[in-house]
Amino acid sequence: MESLPLILDGCLRKDQKYQKILYEGYFGFALKIVFRYIYRYDTAVCVANDGFVKFFTKIDQFVPSSIENTEKIMMGYLKKIMVNTSIDELRKTKMTPEIGGIPENLWNIPDNDETAEKKILYKEIIVMIKKLPPNYRAVFNLYVIDGYNHLEIAELLNIPVGTSKSNLSRARLLLQNAIKQIEETACRI
Repeated sequence: MESLPLILDGCLRKDQKYQKILYEGYFGFALKIVFRYIYRYDTAVCVANDGFVKFFTKIDQFVPSSIENTEKIMMGYLKKIMVNTSIDELRKTKMTPEIGGIPENLWNIPDNDETAEKKILYKEIIVMIKKLPPNYRAVFNLYVIDGYNHLEIAELLNIPVGTSKSNLSRARLLLQNAIKQIEETACRI
């Protein structure tokens, strides 16, 4: 694979060859971010694709501070676009719960920073988070996983800050209860 600064420069010039290289190299990363919010595979793929279109459209706004950190900064920028595109989709569907499982082949899409243990833990956590009501799930993902504060979440989801805090508290309580049940079941075996 060519160097990331060269690929990004090609994307900046709207060269489809470089856009394809970047898309194929980071599609797995992007799809996993989208799956934290959207659980229907076909919808998640569409949202990830929409996110890449936004990324390529707004790539001129991406300015890495140093060549050494280009990938880290670019992945953060891509992550933010994927989260916002997912939230837009949730708003469009009025936070309707997604139905369907996460396809097993999704876990085989390469991601640059995965170990076997991280992959298993990530899958278990996503399954637990998936069981949360959509409004709790969105706030939990935004706050705990993506690092947004309650004011930013309130603006993104068009809810009061107090509702964001309440939804996070309830989501944590539901997840704690789910973990407790799993532990109790494991102790009985």
